[in-house]
Amino acid sequence: MSSPSGADLRRGPFRAGDRVQLTDPKGRLHTITLEAGKEFHTHRGHLKHDDLIGVPDGAVVRHTSGTDYLALRPLLADFVLSMPRGAQVVYPKDAGQIVTYADIFPGATVVEAGVGSGALSLSLLRAVGESGRLLSFERREDFAEIARANARTFFGEDHPAWTVTVGDLVEALPAAVEPGTVDRVVLDMLAPWECLDAVGEALVPGGVLICYVATTTQLSRVAEVAKAAGGWTEPQAWESMVRGWHLEGLAVRPEHRMHAHTGFLVMMRRMAPDTLAPTRKKRPAPGAYGDDYTAAEGTWSPEELGERPVSDKRLRRTRRDATATADRVTDREEES
Repeated sequence: MSSPSGADLRRGPFRAGDRVQLTDPKGRLHTITLEAGKEFHTHRGHLKHDDLIGVPDGAVVRHTSGTDYLALRPLLADFVLSMPRGAQVVYPKDAGQIVTYADIFPGATVVEAGVGSGALSLSLLRAVGESGRLLSFERREDFAEIARANARTFFGEDHPAWTVTVGDLVEALPAAVEPGTVDRVVLDMLAPWECLDAVGEALVPGGVLICYVATTTQLSRVAEVAKAAGGWTEPQAWESMVRGWHLEGLAVRPEHRMHAHTGFLVMMRRMAPDTLAPTRKKRPAPGAYGDDYTAAEGTWSPEELGERPVSDKRLRRTRRDATATADRVTDREEES
């Protein structure tokens, strides 16, 4: 029997190697990878993996304690929030806006930097499809390996549209693409303004650059450097906040917790060669620019820009876990 791939991985009865999300009556989530003969244990008892293998997606299975669990394949958003991570992930609410507002389309050539744990890469790969190209650049080999493993786990194989290069974008991009051949660029990094010349050279006229940054200092810097450099449309910036709602009879109210600030998005488009942007008619806000202001002045450390350091011990554990999970999925596909 041929091994399932693509859409087939998201359909049909559960198989050994599938990731399954179990939800108990209190709404608590547990994500497991099915293996014949194994058991899922809680403090009150267990549930056999064999009781799930062959069962339709969306079924209810009973724990030895008598508790019923709803069993579903995790959605992409579920997978992103539960997968092994070495770096902070781009949350689904932001990934969705990046795919939509950057207009990532099937068959597009997209450049991404950095990769982190691969959360955004999964959404970009879904959008470009197998006919497109996603060229991802990551400075750290350990992050790149975690991202590759997470993608193998999610897609069941190495995605044919994806190339991950370990190295600096500014140095590696000119060797990877011809000038004016990239449709979209997505930057999730500490200092995206340092890459504007390189990505501007690579983008097609009208191509989209969208940057994901964590702090207002980064947001201001990338926008002002782009304006000073020229060749870009007026930057647009925003953030999104998602608030869930409690639904129970007449008790309809906002949830007590919400996904508030995760990051800022700033987007601009590449102008045609040797084209000047129309003169800005809107007056700058009072005090926005001092007499000695220059867009490129000043440097900040990663800590000053809000990056949280990840310990080497945690990275080694995450790298090991991600690779082991991906290997189990790959072995399942080869045995099928």
